[in-house]
Amino acid sequence: MNDVLAALSTVETFVDSGGPILMVIAAVTCVMWTLIFERLWFYKATLRKTVNGTIAHWDARAERKSWNAHQIRTAMISRVTEQIRLNLDVIGTLVALCPLFGLLGTVVGMIEVFNVLATSGGADAKSMAGGVKQATIPTMAGMVAAISGVFGSTIVNQIANRESQLLEDHMTMDH
Repeated sequence: MNDVLAALSTVETFVDSGGPILMVIAAVTCVMWTLIFERLWFYKATLRKTVNGTIAHWDARAERKSWNAHQIRTAMISRVTEQIRLNLDVIGTLVALCPLFGLLGTVVGMIEVFNVLATSGGADAKSMAGGVKQATIPTMAGMVAAISGVFGSTIVNQIANRESQLLEDHMTMDH
């Protein structure tokens, strides 16, 4: 029990040292990874049924060579690709926001350092160190969140591109 309390105290100290910017980074990271996991779940659980239904609907067409058939095929592929690519731009935006919020934390922490310098003339080293800590923690957190997000975003984008291409390849215009 004491180990759990010590761990919670350490986490609380970490969060307090980063200020409110660290909470924003945590919220953005949580939303980002929720969307990444949602996409992975969709690809694993739902996409196959959607793709198979679309291909079956296309294969049931008697005529697939005319200009009209080509437009219908394009529309069908577009509808499924829209589902495949849902929220990928949002994920990319959230990945890009993480280091920007980290930099905002850096600016806020450095303002604190300059404030201590202005009021104490540099005599209060402990307060200056607190400002440096407040500048460093959000920067690190923003970069870690962004790096993990780049990893997740790359995976879901690769899956989306592959699945879109496979759908297009399976919807042949052979008769």
